Amino acid sequence: MKKRAWIFILIPFLLFYALPVGAAEKEDRKWQDESIYFLMVDRFNNGDLGNDNQVDVKDPNAYHGGDFQGIIDKLDYIKDMGFTSIWLNSILDNEDKGYHGKWVQDFYKTEEHFGTMDEFKKLVKEAHNRDMKVLFDFEVIQVGPNHSFLTEPEKKDWFREQKGDELPKLNQENPEVKNYLIDAAKWWIEETNIDGYYLEDVDKAPDDFTREFAKEVKSAKNNFYLLGDLQAHDSEKVAQFQELGMDGLLDVPLAEKIRPVFDQVDNSLNDLVANKEYLMSIYKDPFLMGSVVDNRNMARFTHAAITKNQHPGPRWKLALTYLYTTPGIPIVYYGSEIALEGGGGADNHGQMDFRTDKELIDYITKLGELRAAFPSLTRGSLELLAEENEMSVYKRTYEEETTVIAINNSSGSQNITIDANVLEDDRELRGLITDDLVKSRNGQYTLFLDREEAEVYVLSNKSGINIPFVIATIVVYGAFLTFIYLIWSRSRKRKASKK
Repeated sequence: MKKRAWIFILIPFLLFYALPVGAAEKEDRKWQDESIYFLMVDRFNNGDLGNDNQVDVKDPNAYHGGDFQGIIDKLDYIKDMGFTSIWLNSILDNEDKGYHGKWVQDFYKTEEHFGTMDEFKKLVKEAHNRDMKVLFDFEVIQVGPNHSFLTEPEKKDWFREQKGDELPKLNQENPEVKNYLIDAAKWWIEETNIDGYYLEDVDKAPDDFTREFAKEVKSAKNNFYLLGDLQAHDSEKVAQFQELGMDGLLDVPLAEKIRPVFDQVDNSLNDLVANKEYLMSIYKDPFLMGSVVDNRNMARFTHAAITKNQHPGPRWKLALTYLYTTPGIPIVYYGSEIALEGGGGADNHGQMDFRTDKELIDYITKLGELRAAFPSLTRGSLELLAEENEMSVYKRTYEEETTVIAINNSSGSQNITIDANVLEDDRELRGLITDDLVKSRNGQYTLFLDREEAEVYVLSNKSGINIPFVIATIVVYGAFLTFIYLIWSRSRKRKASKK
C-alpha cells in the first residue's frame, strides 16, 4: 500500500515536468513548417524480393533492390524521427542500371525495380495517413541515352543539339515538348495525389517554360510544392527562380558555406549566420528554400569530416542544429542519421543500414520535436546576438515567442554573455536539449556550453510559484487522500468482520 501511495504522490510532479515550456500555439501547417527526408529508392530498403531483377548489391552502379514496399515498411521509422515529408529520386521507368532515375525512358510508367503504379499509390496513401507529404524528381531537362523518341523522325526537333556524351537534352521551346511534359506532370498528380516535384538543373530550361510549368502543375492541386536546383550555384540567380514560380530551391550556396564550417572544430559561425541574414534579404521567400548539408551530387558530409580526422557524430549534431534552427526547410539525405560514409558519384549512393547506433537518430528526433513545437524555429526572424571563440548565439522571434540557439563549435568549453536588452530583462532561458537553465543576472544572460555542444533555449518568465498548478495539486492530493482513506476504512471493517 505504501509503495502505491508514493507512486500517486509523484504523479503531479511528473505531470508538471512533462508540461511544455512555453511553445506557442501551432498554426495551420505550411510548407515552411516541413522537414524533408530525401532518399534514393533503390538504396533505402528492399521490401519486395519479387521485383529483384538483375540486382547486385556489390556493384555500386547496379540496382540493389530498394522499392516502394521497402519505403512503406519504414514510414514509421522516418516519421518517428520527426520528418513530415519524404522526397524520392525519380520513380519513372528508366533504362537498364538507371537506379538513380536520370535515364528516363517512359514518363507514364513506374520503374519496375521499384514496384507497380498501385504500389506507389499505396505508398502515397500510407504517407498521407501518417500526415506526411510525398514529392519526387520529375525530369524536364533530359531523357535516357536510348529513349525511343530519339529514333522517331517526327520528334527530331524535340531535342537540342547534343554535346559530347551528355544525355539527350529536351527542347522545351518546342510547344509539343512543353505540352508533353506539363501533361505528364499533371497526370501523375491526378493519378497518385503526390504533393510536390523536384526539378533538377531547372536553369537549363527557358524561363517561359518554367513559369508555365509551375502555373499548370499548381493548378492541378492546391498547396503543391515545387523544389528546384540550379546548375549555376549563385545566390542572385537562385533568387530569380522564385519569381518564376518555383517555391524553393536547394540552397547549395548555403551548403557550400555550411560544410567547411562544421566539418571540423574551431571554426567560427559568424560569417555563416551573416550570410544567412543576407540570403533572407534577397530571396523572395527564404522560409521555403531547401536547406541542405549534403545531397546525392556531392561527397557526403561524413566523408568530409572523416577526411579531416574528425569524429562525424558531434560534427553532424552541430550542423543539423544549425540546419533545423535557421530559416528554410531542412532536407536530410538518407543515411545522415547514421553518419553514412560516401565519397563522390555512386559512392555517395550507399546502401542504408538500419542496424546502427541510435544516438544521432535520437538527436535528430529531438530537433524535429522542437521544430514542430516552436513556430519561431520555422517562421521567425533571425538575428545574430553574439560570436566569440567559435561559439555563436542567435535568436528567432515569431509573435510573442523567442528561441535562442547557442552553438559551441570549439574544441573547449566556452561561455558567452548576452545583454538582457536584446532578450528582455528579468526572464530566463530554458534549455530544450540539455535542460540548461539560464536566468538573467544584473541585466545579462551568461550561457555556458561544453565543447562541440549546442543548445536551443526558449525565453520564458522566471520560475516561481505556479498558482494554478498548486491548486490542481491540492485537488489531486485531496482526491487521492480520500481514496486512500476509503480503502483503509474498508480494509479495517473487513478485518473486523473476520475476528
